[in-house]
Amino acid sequence: MNPSTLARWPDVPACYEWLALDRRGQWRLRGEQVRHGGLNAFLNRHYGADADGCWRVLNGPQRVYVDLALTPWVYRSDGEAFITHSGLPAGTVRALYLTAAGDILLAASPGIGVLDDRDLPELLAACTDARGEEVDVDLWSKLLPPSTSPGSTATADNAPGGRIFWRGLPVQPLASGCDLGAHFGFCARPRP
Repeated sequence: MNPSTLARWPDVPACYEWLALDRRGQWRLRGEQVRHGGLNAFLNRHYGADADGCWRVLNGPQRVYVDLALTPWVYRSDGEAFITHSGLPAGTVRALYLTAAGDILLAASPGIGVLDDRDLPELLAACTDARGEEVDVDLWSKLLPPSTSPGSTATADNAPGGRIFWRGLPVQPLASGCDLGAHFGFCARPRP
């Protein structure tokens, strides 16, 4: 954004509780899915975080803060790789996490993001146990964390029942009650 724009309109108030990003990477304006291609492209192009980890869309000098359903990014399968809900390449996946609700989170170049649930079966099918064999349902259920202290992360090494891997990366269970925003450094519900 051009800094002179801010100088011309220094008192444009920020906007809260109007724009949201759902678990599938769909933009929602006042609860309604944004279906206009041009508006979706604008939102994707101007989406980013401020220094406090609050995600927003810049509309000229106005900051329109985004309520996040789960994480700042939603990842989708793109062949052997992943892309964000806004079309950015994810790059190398550095870590995978399993939430107590069964969501898979990917830590990649853009940041932490939930895997679109429509891509979950393919990712789960690619997972193996410590012996390199297909993961059975019992092992997945053992990996889901029991209630522990909020904010803590169980490690794959101490997960009850063994370890699960995706492309050599351990799937790391997050403790039940883990505040994802606090754990990964973002604000899910920015407010003034």
